[in-house]
Amino acid sequence: MTLREKTAALLDTPRFGNFIIGVIIFNAIILGLETSKPLMASFGHVIHLLDLACLYIFVVEIVLKLFAHRLRFFRSGWNIFDFFIVGIALVPAAQSFSVLRALRILRVLRIISATPSLRRVVEGFLKALPGMGSVFILMSLIFYIGAVMATKLFGNSFPEWFGTLGASGYSLFQIMTLESWSMGIVRPVMEVYQYAWAFFVPFIMVTTFAVVNLLVGLIVNSMSETASEESNAATDVYRDEVLAKLEAIEKRLDEK
Repeated sequence: MTLREKTAALLDTPRFGNFIIGVIIFNAIILGLETSKPLMASFGHVIHLLDLACLYIFVVEIVLKLFAHRLRFFRSGWNIFDFFIVGIALVPAAQSFSVLRALRILRVLRIISATPSLRRVVEGFLKALPGMGSVFILMSLIFYIGAVMATKLFGNSFPEWFGTLGASGYSLFQIMTLESWSMGIVRPVMEVYQYAWAFFVPFIMVTTFAVVNLLVGLIVNSMSETASEESNAATDVYRDEVLAKLEAIEKRLDEK
């Protein structure tokens, strides 16, 4: 077995994966400690060294993956994601790049690529995006129609909420989230327009309880399909291994 093959085998072991997950979690704690001024005043040097050590470990991991897989490394979207996240941390945080110091916390997102269960969640979400696009278009149409109607109906009496198309859209978004929608907006409007409920209640029923749940359904369905595909792939691999072993046994029996 060549050195490259040994390195690839090491990277695929559960022990190495668990080690990287542990470093990611530890690094997340360190980055959180850096926000504490008293701790930084007392142990700032040690905290910075620990953060730098975590970064070196991530860099070594990327280098090992590049050595083991070469250009095949960039065929995986998760590898590109890891490469980008670690690369941000290597950019000097000075002058115009000082904002990148805050982006170091993005390294915590590497736990997604290192944990299969979290990868399935993200992959399911991404798979649902095309269907979600259609739902977002439907939602935009509903909001546009509702904003135009609300501006014409309630804009004169409540300009702070419905005076413009943008203000109406924001107010309707607040109503859709059910945040202070009744006592904060609808009931004051109903004191002037008694039958305003006939506009707001159907809007809530359509957006909050129908369209939003449709989005949730799309995401859940995509996650279920992703998990099913992975299960089928694992079954196919296991079946191929069993068949290969049976063929090997048959050849040995034939030779005897």
